[in-house]
Amino acid sequence: MTESATGLTRYPDRAKAATEADEFLLLACLRYCPDDGADQWARASALLDAHPGIRAATVHTAAACADVSALRALLGADPGLARTEGGPFDWPPLLYLAYARHDNEVTEAAAVGGARLLLDAGADPNAGYLWHGDTPPFTALTGALGGGERGDDDQPRHPQAIPLARALLAAGANPNDGQALYNRMFGRDDDHLALLLECGLGRGDREPWSSRLGVELEGPAGLLADQLGWAILHDHPARVALLLDGGAAPDRRLRGGRTPLELATVYGKTDAARLLRAAGAPGPDLDAVDRLMAAGMIADRPTAAALLDEHPDLVAAAVARHPSAILRATGAGNACAVLLLAELGFDVDALGRADLPIEEPWETALHEAAGAGNGDLVTLLLRLGADPSVRDHRFGSTPADWAAHFGHSISELGPPPRGRV
Repeated sequence: MTESATGLTRYPDRAKAATEADEFLLLACLRYCPDDGADQWARASALLDAHPGIRAATVHTAAACADVSALRALLGADPGLARTEGGPFDWPPLLYLAYARHDNEVTEAAAVGGARLLLDAGADPNAGYLWHGDTPPFTALTGALGGGERGDDDQPRHPQAIPLARALLAAGANPNDGQALYNRMFGRDDDHLALLLECGLGRGDREPWSSRLGVELEGPAGLLADQLGWAILHDHPARVALLLDGGAAPDRRLRGGRTPLELATVYGKTDAARLLRAAGAPGPDLDAVDRLMAAGMIADRPTAAALLDEHPDLVAAAVARHPSAILRATGAGNACAVLLLAELGFDVDALGRADLPIEEPWETALHEAAGAGNGDLVTLLLRLGADPSVRDHRFGSTPADWAAHFGHSISELGPPPRGRV
């Protein structure tokens, strides 16, 4: 199947290198696989140094190298090469350019100039592939902006991310790019979001990929809502403000059914709550259980005491609905909230998720504190009775393993562990 016919391309983990050019492309690109990282890209650079003819060997290697001269010559002889799939991933050239990470010194003139040559010759600005067959697609815009769950070292942005993304958007790339938004939401930098909002994020639709795939992808308003929910939960007030200014609805219900202000209030995100109120968000409609959780998350003892006077059995209901409350307070770095929630009767060893308001048994508060290197919270949790021998349910690791994996030395957790996360 060709990209022009279906919009689908083979995902990178199935790729095989048949030639030196293919081997270079295999090593040079961010693939969102375990091998991604500086060592892989250094091998690509070394291969290119040893065999400089690779640069102009194919339109795909020329694109990955952002070699404007080679691209001009190749496309001048055959403009159709701009849409020709090839290389180890069966990608069109534009994707190799957008996902290349072997050259940190690539200039804006080369990256943008190479992209414009391809686009002017007919390259699809919305070209992309399905990673492991999943949606949303990883587009050229996704590749340019980079990012991901493993951080900037292993999943960096393109060295000319913003100028390259701007060129793609000017050529018709859809700014409502769900995968690009997901990959970049883990960092603190919002330059990608400002650019996408400027170019139409939150407006229009998700074409052409919805029609190519025959499925309904998340719409623009939903993409903004997802980003807003994440920004609230992960203490990104500047991003909350940017999204609200960019059109995110302060009253649209988020995944899980809460409004943004309800989410911010229940989980103690006071800066986000202030911004939402200023944007006209309606007051949160919370029952006594959620009000107790909200009081605990900001260590509001008078409100918690008043709620318990009115509802003596409230703690049991609150623990049942929010069993991992102490983990959430630990993720927020709020020692006073941890202490109050423990005094109220929440389980210090409860397993949960620190990243989303979903009660899944992933890790404990002690894992979270140890992984963050927060020695003061580790000490407090141990004093409150946290068990340092509990293993998380994803990696089978202890809190000491988490500390070691993230490069922290926390003597309270005991001798250096043998394993790692």
